[in-house]
Amino acid sequence: MSDTKTSVQVDGVRLTLSNLDKVMYPRHGFTKGEVIDYYARIAPVLLPHLKDRPATRLRYPDGVEGQTFFEKNAPSHTPDWVRTVCLPTPGGSRDAVNFVVVDDLPALVWCANLAALELHVPQWRVGPRGGAREPDLLVFDLDPGPPAMVEEAREVACLLRDLLETDGLRSFPKTSGKKGLHLYVPIKETSDQRTSAYAKEAARRLEKEHPRLVVSRMEKKLRSGKVFVDWSQNNRHKTTVAPYSLRAAEEPSVSTPVTWDEVNSGAELWFGPDEVRERVERHGDLLEPLLTLRQKLP
Repeated sequence: MSDTKTSVQVDGVRLTLSNLDKVMYPRHGFTKGEVIDYYARIAPVLLPHLKDRPATRLRYPDGVEGQTFFEKNAPSHTPDWVRTVCLPTPGGSRDAVNFVVVDDLPALVWCANLAALELHVPQWRVGPRGGAREPDLLVFDLDPGPPAMVEEAREVACLLRDLLETDGLRSFPKTSGKKGLHLYVPIKETSDQRTSAYAKEAARRLEKEHPRLVVSRMEKKLRSGKVFVDWSQNNRHKTTVAPYSLRAAEEPSVSTPVTWDEVNSGAELWFGPDEVRERVERHGDLLEPLLTLRQKLP
């Protein structure tokens, strides 16, 4: 395939897009041009969830069946109009990393053109001067261990929702885009030590109440037939796939906000890019409360 390039104007910024016909999802025929088109169209609801959050990009230069790599550091060819922020990375191969912050449509299209199929962000934002703030989100990753499947994840999601409600906390679900579910709890800015401790304790309470269905401990040997309530996503150095991000799977799937009625009813919880755009047209952003609601941890 020839290295074809196309020059486009995005919100006043000139970008050069390459290889738009390159297939990213071979079993589905979904091309890089379609990846960029999806991200450009979903940007109005995606960008608010990326704003001020340093992004880790999961790149697939040769599509989902090729090699991949997580990219934290901004590449040397990053345009000067892409916002970057230097943050310490304790325990990493570098003392600090220049993270990309995807605050606007040109930066989002630029990332998509680099085959950054997945966008992952932490539960905290950076301030105006670049320093890391305290977390404003709490997240639980509900991961069913075979032979458990999404049906068990639904049940655990509802149990966890009820447990959080007893502590006065509203939670909001989305699909992981693969086999699990994510539950978000918007909070007032709170230290990551406290958010992690609360999330761990909530997961342990749920495991104690439902030991045949729930596991809160990390050991993989304990997860068979149960749903692992992963509370560790609240560690300051962990990230979670962003709402509306594509996922690298056989078919192009999306980490999609859903309603509690959908979780409860047994409705289909797998969505492709076209379905997600249609859902947004009908419902708007189901995770909009994450941007405005600030709850106090008990």
